[in-house]
Amino acid sequence: MQAPRPSHLLNREPLAIMRDLVEYMAKSLSDHPEQVRVREMGSGHNLTLQLHVSEEDMGRIIGRGGRIASAMRILLKVAAIRQGKRVTLEIK
Repeated sequence: MQAPRPSHLLNREPLAIMRDLVEYMAKSLSDHPEQVRVREMGSGHNLTLQLHVSEEDMGRIIGRGGRIASAMRILLKVAAIRQGKRVTLEIK
């Protein structure tokens, strides 16, 4: 049995949901959330999300040993699989 989804998410594009997820996580970790940008590339089943953050926040987003970036990629992968997509996250 699937968990119920909030009704405001039902009518949104899967890519928009994934983009918003990445943006929300990055802004939550960032000292300069106004500089966080997420750009979408690709089409079909293979998509790439490019996350742009300020130079000062790069270490916060990547984390020690890449742990935070890895966790973001795992969460994004789970969201993508549920939508039948394949998504890559690039941090720039």
